[in-house]
Amino acid sequence: MTLETRLPPCSILLLAGGRGQRMGGQDKGLLDWHGEPLIAHLHRKTRHLSDDLIISCNRNLDKYAPYADRLVHDDEGDFPGPLAGIRAGLHAARHPLMMVLPCDVPRIDAALLRNMRETASRHPDKPLMLRHGEHWEPLLCIIPVALREAFDDAWNQGERSPGRIMRTLGSIALQCPENDPRLANLNTPELLSIAGTVTDSH
Repeated sequence: MTLETRLPPCSILLLAGGRGQRMGGQDKGLLDWHGEPLIAHLHRKTRHLSDDLIISCNRNLDKYAPYADRLVHDDEGDFPGPLAGIRAGLHAARHPLMMVLPCDVPRIDAALLRNMRETASRHPDKPLMLRHGEHWEPLLCIIPVALREAFDDAWNQGERSPGRIMRTLGSIALQCPENDPRLANLNTPELLSIAGTVTDSH
């Protein structure tokens, strides 16, 4: 029996629904890295972990569809931010836990994904967020789907920060090394270009 089958079932949400401001308005998840769109790297690293792979995207749905079981999109226009995508994912998720990953962390590895799931399974009623140094990574998290009403309530009260909501809900921190290269956000053309010149195992 593999480790993945021993762990509780987990939906996975890949966030690709942003405005792409740092990419000059380009659809970040479809930008090329090592000869493939960023979303393809995340898909390959997560596909075997779940039978419920969801992508949050607000454009180019036909290009994202092959990489997901389902697509979700924000219920409000004008790119209201990642919390909108997370809420849509929580309402679509079929399993009790939902792992969230942004599309611009192609260097995340199997060991960290497994560690996230193992840690979350020991705290099934609390959100889990990665931390490196003193910095929280709210878009690299696992959220109990039972908390979706708490997320909706916070949204309706004007909150737009996923990290603040999760800390309010008693988030568990999974500590990573400071400046962990697996968490590098390739979210500007310059970073994507520089990272593309470095040998990467994937």
